[in-house]
Amino acid sequence: MPERIAFTIETPAGPRTASLTYERRGAGEPLLLLHGIGHHWQAWEPVLDVLATERDVIAVDLPGFGASDELPDGCPYDLSTVGSVLGAFCEALGVERPHVAGNSLGGLLALQLGREKLVRSVTALSPAGFWSEGERRYAFATLRAMRGAARSLPVPVIERLSRTSAGRTVLTSTIYARPGRRSPEAAYAETLALRGATGFRQTLAAGGSVRFRDDVPAVPVTVAWGARDRLLLPRQGIRAKHTIPGARLVRLPGCGHVPMNDDPALVARVVLDGSSI
Repeated sequence: MPERIAFTIETPAGPRTASLTYERRGAGEPLLLLHGIGHHWQAWEPVLDVLATERDVIAVDLPGFGASDELPDGCPYDLSTVGSVLGAFCEALGVERPHVAGNSLGGLLALQLGREKLVRSVTALSPAGFWSEGERRYAFATLRAMRGAARSLPVPVIERLSRTSAGRTVLTSTIYARPGRRSPEAAYAETLALRGATGFRQTLAAGGSVRFRDDVPAVPVTVAWGARDRLLLPRQGIRAKHTIPGARLVRLPGCGHVPMNDDPALVARVVLDGSSI
């Protein structure tokens, strides 16, 4: 069952309390899992139990997403701030320098934690921040359209769509290469998570000027990209490799932007290999 923890963070207005929800399973070296914008920790559900056979897995709802609270008033949703919040979260759990794996926004945050030497290894699945300006505008427009659709559809309609393969394709085909594989319950819940994400607007606004241009020399880095990613195009993985020359670049055949559901066995292997280097 998900748990919730409150802890103190430093803000421009002084110390404030943040509260995040997380799911923790397994035993071994700690592995922090970070989802993408508009999603929730359950994005990792298809691979959690496999990862938990070898790792102490902590899948967290980012601030303003899932069941986690928004950041305190006056806190920006930029990389530095959210990275610091995640560092304080790990400290509150008594976890020192976990491995980290992230998808999309979570992949960008994972790289930020690696840049700050707060983690043992980084696995970034289709991380944000390696786009051209045109690619960024396309991705942001697509995300706003998805959010608008989730907010405009009546909840009973979302529930009905989630029951059929065709309906799940309507709801989730932008992020999954195989949307029909997503369970009705998962498609329904993640559409509601996108609909109710209180941190969506601020996070998207903070990402408008983000480009990840620094090497991450201190920790092992794996960058993996779905070959059928329609949101952040696979060529961005080549840019990531140029930016982080020491990174291991992995292609995920048949996978979309959120690959954990498209090929759980492959993604679990990539994450475990990335945290074993």
